[in-house]
Amino acid sequence: MAPATSSGVSSRQAMRRTATSTTVDTDASAPATASGSPMDSPRPSASSTSLSSMSEMEGEAKPMGVLLDLHGNEFEVPDFTIKQLHDAIPKHCFERSAAKGLYYVARDIALLATTFYLFHTYLTPENVPAYPARVAGWAVYTFLQGLFGTGLWVMAHECGHQSFSPSKVLNDTVGWICHSALLVPYFSWKISHGKHHKATGHMERDMVFVPKTRQERASRIGKMVHELNELCEETPIATLIHLVGQQLIGWPNYLLTNVTGHNYHERQREGRGKGKANGFLRGVNHYNPSSPLYEAKDAKLIVLSDIGIAITASVLAYLGNTYGWKNMLVWYFIPYLWVNHWLVAITFLQHTDPTLPHYTPEAWNYVRGAAATIDREFGFIGRQLLHGIIETHVLHHYVSTIPFYNADEATEGIKKVMGKHYRADTKGGSLGFLASLWKNARVCQWVEPSEGAKGEGKGVLFFRNSNGVGTKPLQLAPPTQ
Repeated sequence: MAPATSSGVSSRQAMRRTATSTTVDTDASAPATASGSPMDSPRPSASSTSLSSMSEMEGEAKPMGVLLDLHGNEFEVPDFTIKQLHDAIPKHCFERSAAKGLYYVARDIALLATTFYLFHTYLTPENVPAYPARVAGWAVYTFLQGLFGTGLWVMAHECGHQSFSPSKVLNDTVGWICHSALLVPYFSWKISHGKHHKATGHMERDMVFVPKTRQERASRIGKMVHELNELCEETPIATLIHLVGQQLIGWPNYLLTNVTGHNYHERQREGRGKGKANGFLRGVNHYNPSSPLYEAKDAKLIVLSDIGIAITASVLAYLGNTYGWKNMLVWYFIPYLWVNHWLVAITFLQHTDPTLPHYTPEAWNYVRGAAATIDREFGFIGRQLLHGIIETHVLHHYVSTIPFYNADEATEGIKKVMGKHYRADTKGGSLGFLASLWKNARVCQWVEPSEGAKGEGKGVLFFRNSNGVGTKPLQLAPPTQ
């Protein structure tokens, strides 16, 4: 699938994008599906009058000023509507099949069971006397089970978005079983993940991988805001330590502390965030029915999610006591860490890229935020084992009820409408995907406005860094005494 654009370019190379001509329907700003809908209908903004056309008018100033991403490419906010995207998708792409959904769940479970049977039966001291060879073999086992487990996680994700089948009862039943088996609180995640979809790219409402602002970054490393652009390069070892921690414990840490989610709980409409903040034992997690992530009416679903986790934990405890915890470490817990790794890597790279903007509340609307995502490529593993979740994420943020097996065709449809606003980085395939983990961790350190931004454009924020890569951070004068 050839992308319309690519973020895989050097920091000195300006990308030239060709916009697809569209007729803007200002009355069609509502989302196509309930699960993908914004909490508030997108408010009228300058984007409703096609900024790309306005900016090309001779002698007319750009209303937002000059916005530059980290690569130095000029950025314009999206100027299309949800209805245009919806109309560009073939109608059959919206059809969901319970039989297909159940087939893929059964396939993933069969892969998990077959792999366990083969390794447990044949990778024994009798068949493989050399201990190092057995260790290497079981390492392969944990890797494979991590991939198959991630595939099952993705199918539960389909259930949470109601793209698994037309039946909500079937969707939630399958999702609860599959996610609980992977120690994921299904309904708790489903609710908070739905809020992520409703506020993607929003600096105060998004739920995952909300980047640090310049001020937050400075506070974290004990510097003044104006000093960030003067800092020496962050050492690669510091980046590596952060990345390893993110990939190993990022997912359970998110569930327990809401790390990478927004930390403006007192401002949220649920009205349950007073005195609560991200962090351990500070009242914000995915297991507490009174967490500000939820409303009072969600309490029974949070409890049901906790029951699912308790059942799985009980089964694991029984197996550990019966067969030994060393065996359980290899059979379940190391594969579980692999699942966490893939889940965090996928989510991080879907929402973190040198070309992607984030928005302050004043500049955000649903169309803009949903376009602040990027498709990538992970070859056979991504398309077959992980059900295309990496390759079709932009579409998923606009119409999340389209099942994964129709997502490629639907993506081709929305590309025609999105034009230059569609982003994909497929350079290097699977290796390029993995390399992006390191690259983005090094260069995407905080977000701030562009130097040439004006008016509402000051609410469009882009990644900057102190490693000397790409567009330089703003030069700020020290505060006056």
